[in-house]
Amino acid sequence: MNAVLGTGFVALGFSASLMAVILGTVAILKKQAKLLRYVRPWAMLVIAAGVGAFIVMEVALFQRDYDLAYVQKVGADKTPAIYNFAALWSSLEGSILLWVLVLVGFLAAMLWKFKDKADDELWHWALLLMLGVCSFFFLLLLGPADPFVVAEVPESFVGPGPNPLLQNHILVAFHPPMLYIGYVGFTVPFVFALAALITGRLGEGWLLATRRWTLVAWGFLTFGIILGAWWSYEVLGWGGFWAWDPVENVSLLPWLTGTAYLHSVIIQERRGLLRVWNLSLACATFLLTIFGTFITRSGVIDSVHAFADGNVGPFLLVFLALASLLTVALIGFRGDILRSSSRVEVPFSREGAFLFNNLLFAAFAFVILLGTVFPLLAELLDGSRLNIGRPYFDSMATPIGLVLLFLMAVATVLPWGKATIETTADRLRFPVLLALFVVGLAVLIFEARGLRSVMAFGLAALVAGASFRVLFLAVRRNGWRGLVGRSGGGMIAHLGVVLLAFGLTASESYKFERSVDVALGETVDVAGHSFTNIGAQVSPTAEELQAMDAEEFELLTRVKVSAQVQIDGGQIYEPALSVYPRGNIGQAISAVIEFANEDETGALLPTQKIPTPSVQVGFTKDIFLTLDRIPSQDGSIGLTVVTRPLVAWLWAGGFVLALGSLLALIPSRKRVSANKTSLTQEVVDVST
Repeated sequence: MNAVLGTGFVALGFSASLMAVILGTVAILKKQAKLLRYVRPWAMLVIAAGVGAFIVMEVALFQRDYDLAYVQKVGADKTPAIYNFAALWSSLEGSILLWVLVLVGFLAAMLWKFKDKADDELWHWALLLMLGVCSFFFLLLLGPADPFVVAEVPESFVGPGPNPLLQNHILVAFHPPMLYIGYVGFTVPFVFALAALITGRLGEGWLLATRRWTLVAWGFLTFGIILGAWWSYEVLGWGGFWAWDPVENVSLLPWLTGTAYLHSVIIQERRGLLRVWNLSLACATFLLTIFGTFITRSGVIDSVHAFADGNVGPFLLVFLALASLLTVALIGFRGDILRSSSRVEVPFSREGAFLFNNLLFAAFAFVILLGTVFPLLAELLDGSRLNIGRPYFDSMATPIGLVLLFLMAVATVLPWGKATIETTADRLRFPVLLALFVVGLAVLIFEARGLRSVMAFGLAALVAGASFRVLFLAVRRNGWRGLVGRSGGGMIAHLGVVLLAFGLTASESYKFERSVDVALGETVDVAGHSFTNIGAQVSPTAEELQAMDAEEFELLTRVKVSAQVQIDGGQIYEPALSVYPRGNIGQAISAVIEFANEDETGALLPTQKIPTPSVQVGFTKDIFLTLDRIPSQDGSIGLTVVTRPLVAWLWAGGFVLALGSLLALIPSRKRVSANKTSLTQEVVDVST
């Protein structure tokens, strides 16, 4: 029943979206307004189909409907409810299903937001393009990523459950959906940008119509990336949060171009400049989300984050190529209209600083794209396998990041038009004094060393000073409303970047790591802290295992071995190894009970051992503990100790960034009346 219902919903979604696109296109081209009325009901069917397919799959997972091949792959009889729910997006087919759910969610929001734009041609083209994107993703669900395929159920099948890495932290329920909302949200400015190109209405109207949509997508993507870093830090057991993994890189690419876009649209709205650039950024951001989807779902890379078991790669590549060609063709077709007689007259101005800021974000994105794609191209061309790792990305990203911090501070104090040295110096007085104070504090008190680290601390403080100055003046002038709107929310987001810069610099520059063997009852000193091996625990215990009958034994999916480590004579922390049997379950569990990780021949047992670190979180420093091996029979443990200063500031910075984007959505008093105007009134038709 679930297979039939799910396939039916997917087929309905594809048919309805395709019908709406055909019907709407014919209606617009033949100027038949009556036909356009039928597009909205078809779009409602698309929304219902996407939601229905998602619900059916969740029901199948909770029913343990192993007739579905997808449930056989990611379901299990004893998977906890929260991880069973999140199992839907733990593999390729379900991840596309989640993408469709978010996509139809944005479609529903568009229908509601622009419900009074029935006579606006730009809106209708945007709607049809959105439905066209929907039809492509429904096509994936019908073909290479079909989650409702029926399969024969093996005898006594209990299911493997999701990947072990997706079963040991609650962030699995939040990080992927947040990231997907960010990714998919950039579809809205993309379709409006193409609609503006198709209709020739290339003024500022489409920017105003999509500004908040872009901000929502950017905010969710930002928070999703931060949660992903936090998840990596808490789950993977390597003591880090960002490894320049290809999948991490492709999530950062649309964030960089999206950030550039949010800044450069201000120039177009204020000065009528950068029309081609803004259209290109809006489209490039969407195209990079599709590129990232291709990278993670085509099997071209080997990553802990990637889905390598599907055939969607060629489909995504064709869609990416067609969307790119359409974008380039439309921009070329409208080249004469887009050309502006105005330009940035004075580099020493806010628009000049924003322009340099945009160029640096674009350069940053290119550096990451090159480092991610070049090994793939090299392997494709001559079969060589290259590894472009952390040294390349760190060496390229660090100077760009430092210059971006400088421009972030300077652009905040520069006026529009033309700035004078006297005015700029006066506005920079407090930020510079704060930066000098922070640098002195870092060097003299906290013994910060290294030019790049000291520069990062100083420039981050400079940004903080400039942002605090703007917020202080805004609150003094407008009260609490000075904290909302584009300016207030933007400054708070800048403070989030400051926290990120401090946390990233300190945690990476002053990280300390050491591996030690600790006998039972022994205390060792590492990095100025004492660590005492109190003992080890197994869950389930030996007694619980011996009391299990055969059926309960077969349903057992995980055995957790944890060490008890006391830090500085105080709280006890429990780094662990979770063992997920993948072969001879009895042999694996017997080995765990005996605290041995090798059989008689010395070969590793047929299991997956996933480390679960334990972290002492502090405002100034984290102490990160990882259990390196299953404790020996004599109770000794292998322990890796990592200390990282200011890691908590990274997560705090992510929350402040999210808060800033949320406050930026609230209209300031001077923009309330402007937001009430219609899309048609807002649009400046430069073709006339």
